[in-house]
Amino acid sequence: MKITVDKSRCRASGNCLKVCPQGAIRIEDGIAVIDEEKCDLDGICIPACPHQAIEFSEA
Repeated sequence: MKITVDKSRCRASGNCLKVCPQGAIRIEDGIAVIDEEKCDLDGICIPACPHQAIEFSEA
């Protein structure tokens, strides 16, 4: 299980960055990127995204 970003929906609002206590999210080239090493899969970033671009994934 991991958290992924749908690049077609992401608008780099930065809301996910602000709520991630692990600092596992950064913006690169206008898209949120999840650092899997830092991410603890708490999912707090998912409801923070106003564009529904972040979700849990089985991959």
